[in-house]
Amino acid sequence: MKPAVPCYYHLDVEVSPERVGQVKRILGAHLRYWNLDTLVDSVCHCAEALLHTIDRHATDKNTTIEMWWNGSHLITAVSDNDQDLRPHNEPQGCLAQIAALSDGWGCCATGAGGKIIWFSWRARAAEHAPLVPTTPMPSLREARRTPRQVALPEPALAVSRHDREAVIAVT
Repeated sequence: MKPAVPCYYHLDVEVSPERVGQVKRILGAHLRYWNLDTLVDSVCHCAEALLHTIDRHATDKNTTIEMWWNGSHLITAVSDNDQDLRPHNEPQGCLAQIAALSDGWGCCATGAGGKIIWFSWRARAAEHAPLVPTTPMPSLREARRTPRQVALPEPALAVSRHDREAVIAVT
């Protein structure tokens, strides 16, 4: 996977059966360009499931797809302008597929009356890398020794013993 270089992709599309396959290929190409080959199948499957659902059920077919890669997480969001498609508390249909394939997902309303359904994956760059033990860095205690005796400064408003005895004698 690429080092932590933030990447962003935005696509506005009018969903139709022919466009679903094209969008799937476009998303896959961007993920491969970002060296996220291991996520191509999952992301494309989730996006395809949402786009097919929008194509079948939504009255407004205009959709926006966005992907953000920050080096540790990939977030994909699909938004539409249709109020009829509201996910339920229990994931069903395409949302159940998204919940099963992704590390996290959610839905939120837009100000225009539509919704955004997002799903995310954590980076798994170390899955294929062999585990090599590393030498621990020295702790701060090992690097610096603590002084044996620390002379504490006397507070500025400290009352001397002579002044304290004078105050006691007066009262």
